[in-house]
Amino acid sequence: MLDLSEYRGVAAPSVVRRIDMTLVARRTVCVDENVVEFTFRRVDGEDVPAWHPGCHVDVELPSGRRRQYSLCGDPLESDAYTVAVRLIPDGGGGSREMHDLEVGDRIVITGPRNAFPFVAAGSALFVAGGIGITAILPMVRRARAVGMDWHLVHTGRSRQATPYLDEISTWEPERVTVRSDDVDGLPTAADLLRHAPDGGSVYTCGPPAMMDLVRQGISETGATRLHLERFSPPPVVAGEPFRITLARSEETVDVPADRTALDVLREQRPGIPYSCRQGFCGTCRVRVLEGTPEHRDRRLSPAEREDHMLICVSRAEGDSLVLDL
Repeated sequence: MLDLSEYRGVAAPSVVRRIDMTLVARRTVCVDENVVEFTFRRVDGEDVPAWHPGCHVDVELPSGRRRQYSLCGDPLESDAYTVAVRLIPDGGGGSREMHDLEVGDRIVITGPRNAFPFVAAGSALFVAGGIGITAILPMVRRARAVGMDWHLVHTGRSRQATPYLDEISTWEPERVTVRSDDVDGLPTAADLLRHAPDGGSVYTCGPPAMMDLVRQGISETGATRLHLERFSPPPVVAGEPFRITLARSEETVDVPADRTALDVLREQRPGIPYSCRQGFCGTCRVRVLEGTPEHRDRRLSPAEREDHMLICVSRAEGDSLVLDL
């Protein structure tokens, strides 16, 4: 029986480690996609908390913005964390602020947490798209180290826009498929899943369209487990419109059925804090003064849900909410 295990939003225990870190190295790993790799070490010189493939950290930037990035270094490297960030010019400003960091700058990192766990056993197909390779890299390295049966499919707009090809090109060529849209065309589900192992697992991370293809096609393969992580917010499913009143200003905003409360509120309050946009980090938690939320997160405890909500995914059970904003 196929197990469609989607690990985005998996509840994780509260993490209280806040570590002051210094940027000690940065390098460009993909010029065409503006992807820069950053390596941080602790200010106090101590080792970083241990992590496993699939883990991410919360980065608190000097402006106060919080963003999450997959750890893409070596888990055996106990004195540093490495992440890679693609510049998104029209995004929320987090990637721009990361790209502006210089060696010697300090940030705060919280974590690590694992919402995309990897089991280093059996056989596995890894499907990565663009910057999604950052979550997959440590998994493949581990699979190679323990002698798993594995295959990697890495896709991008072009080879020049596909991060980490320098390293990937040194791996066993019979186990690696690199596809570029400009040469191979847009992939089909069959293209992505050709090497799905019978009785094995598929791990995928990348653009929503690519992961949708994997989800739609997995049942046509012999793989028994699908694990995925999103870098972008999931679409709103079965949403109903509702109205939000901002208690501090008495402003009201209407949230359409196909948009999130966070997206609408950002138009009024650009500085409102947020990070994952998937309901698991807790950055966008807001106190509810009136009304009943329709909770869609996997972060808040039952007690917290009595009077708080995560506005990136949760909605209203009725037609209105009053928030402490």
